[in-house]
Amino acid sequence: MADATETIAHRICPVCEACCGLELRLKDGKVTSIRGHDADVFSAGYICPKGAALKDLHEDPDRLRTPLIKRDGRFVEVSWDEAFAEIERRLPPILAQHGRNAAALVIGNPTVHQVGLMLYFPRLAKALGTQNMYSASTLDQMPKQLSSGLMFGHWLSIPVPDIERSDFLLILGANPVVSNGSLWTVPDFRGKAKALRARGGRIVVIDPRRSETAAMADAHHFIRPGSDVFLLLGLVHTLFDENLVRLGRLAPHVAGLDALAKAVAEFSAERVAARCGMAAIAIRDLARTLAAAERAAVYGRLGTCTQEYGTLVSWLIDVLNVLTGHLDEPGGAMFPKAPAFAANAAGKPGSGRGIVTGRWHSRVGGAPEVFGELPITCLAEEIETSGDGRIRALISVAGNPVLSAPNGSRLATALDQLDFMVSVDIYLNETTRHADVILPGSSPLEEVHYDIAFPQLSYRNQARFSPAVFTRPSDHLAEWQSLLRLIAIVQGRGAAADIRQLDDDIVADDVRRIAGPQAEAVMQAVSDLQGPERQIDLALRAGPYGDMFGMKPDGLNLAKLKAAPAGIDLGPLAPRLPDLLRTPSGKIELAPAMLLDDLRRRPAADLARPLPELVIVGRRQVRSNNSWMHNLPILAKGPFRCTALVHPQDAQRLGLQSGRMARIVSGNHAIEAQIEISDDMMPGVVSLPHGWGHDKHGARLTRAAERPGANLNALFDGSLRDPLSGNAVLSGVPVKLAPVV
Repeated sequence: MADATETIAHRICPVCEACCGLELRLKDGKVTSIRGHDADVFSAGYICPKGAALKDLHEDPDRLRTPLIKRDGRFVEVSWDEAFAEIERRLPPILAQHGRNAAALVIGNPTVHQVGLMLYFPRLAKALGTQNMYSASTLDQMPKQLSSGLMFGHWLSIPVPDIERSDFLLILGANPVVSNGSLWTVPDFRGKAKALRARGGRIVVIDPRRSETAAMADAHHFIRPGSDVFLLLGLVHTLFDENLVRLGRLAPHVAGLDALAKAVAEFSAERVAARCGMAAIAIRDLARTLAAAERAAVYGRLGTCTQEYGTLVSWLIDVLNVLTGHLDEPGGAMFPKAPAFAANAAGKPGSGRGIVTGRWHSRVGGAPEVFGELPITCLAEEIETSGDGRIRALISVAGNPVLSAPNGSRLATALDQLDFMVSVDIYLNETTRHADVILPGSSPLEEVHYDIAFPQLSYRNQARFSPAVFTRPSDHLAEWQSLLRLIAIVQGRGAAADIRQLDDDIVADDVRRIAGPQAEAVMQAVSDLQGPERQIDLALRAGPYGDMFGMKPDGLNLAKLKAAPAGIDLGPLAPRLPDLLRTPSGKIELAPAMLLDDLRRRPAADLARPLPELVIVGRRQVRSNNSWMHNLPILAKGPFRCTALVHPQDAQRLGLQSGRMARIVSGNHAIEAQIEISDDMMPGVVSLPHGWGHDKHGARLTRAAERPGANLNALFDGSLRDPLSGNAVLSGVPVKLAPVV
């Protein structure tokens, strides 16, 4: 029971992909405690330390609350009008003189947790009209989006394990005990995995580290980093070789089976075993187990994407799900049906335009566009290299690529060569310190919350909405309002434009395109709303569960979500094929030409490539998924976590000691990190967590700077990319390791 002077608010956690429901106790305008919301239809009371850290984030004295302008090399606080006047003074002349491609946009991971940014950033990108778009997607997930687009016709048609009904789960390069899913929204994975095993199911993990997930699995196999493609090819080959392919009801909806069989013919388990570090019999047994399981799914995540074969690996994971009859079946890999904003639930079902890539290329390196983006590892060279089309202005939104992207020192130097830079962020961090103007975001507790992306990836269909917990200060713009003012500036309307009218115009244009002659009636139905809430209501009402603006009275709308603080359960995942498909053929494309061409070019030759003596991989930790989390006391406290894990054999061979510093070298790049000896590591592999390195002058992250740690990404020069998706290679890179003396 709450104290008589306390009130209770409910909130969806905006910190990671698990999207847990929280219960906040409030007193005198402050958060007194945060716990899991037991009645939440999706997370059922689960909470991790990140959820409890929302109090620290809201109260963090380092969090920006006032716009900043850099004058004479130092940031000074200014009014919102001054900040936007400075942007209007400096940005439009650059666009007028050098063209739209003289500007670039960078967007970071926290954006996906802020509905205002998610809804209005694409509008800013459209208004700016540049081809220079960069995001964190080319650091962690673009291979999966590309392979899903090629196979199923849309970038976000990503199947996820139906864990509550599964009997067998094969996990590669993922650690959902820590992440609670990634491109798979599954709060309390540990509890669901225990339930799977309790009903007789099994979990097998493939990873070069005995991760937290591997430790609770029924079996764990080490694998040489970067060789997942060979393991998966061996598994697929075994299915064909031993007549284990079972397409089931999907047989009429599959294209390319014969071409696939021919493409994998040379990759027998016996041939790939040495390259991936697993015995051939283990590979064949794994294929047989997967084929024999009644309800099973294969899932791969970060480790499968951040390698040179990221797209091929992502493709082969879903190929396995198809060939074993486990795609789109209960207990297998299934497609969620989101209540709003999902393109694969709109339009004509069963076929579509599919996807295209390479509509333009980066100016300097020639990297192809994928999903409207260029690889973020191209950004520095696009700023540094003179000539027509050089990037001269940059707008960054909730991103910190100086830490999260390879070769951050080069990028930092490049950012100082820009004519103008604007950042929308809650922190003065390693990247925003280079900006000329910083527009502060709000506390998450001062904004409404609706997850746009994650219901498309959820283990169970659901709809949830959170109102703001606290009223935003009257002199502080919401993030969507800041983006609207930027839109007004780049459209030539000026910083003083009426942004409410601009918002009305934008939404009305969207409604006219979709609703046609009914547009006026639709707009009238949401006339009492504005900003994100209006767009959420429109999307819910027109979505697959929606009330269709009164035509289906029992359907969803925002008012019903607001009246349900625990959310609305929309049921378990259900088969969606073939209706979900948006490929031109109307079929699942098992053998896209782009992927077969890459398979012919690279892996066969790579089988004989000499293996390096030592390689490095990253790792995620429950308290430090992103760099800004190191500034929150509840997450930063406890033992130092930025350690390099090394197997005892390697430690003895190299003269390393736990707790001592070592120098890690890759090419011309080097860092120093604290050693932790652990037999959880595969021999020949060292692991360092992501997101550290808070030792940059000018950043204002007080707590993080006390224990800055080593930046894994500083080891990489950025030249290594998956050539199909443009994703940076951050795993399996050769290194040398020596004690610091």
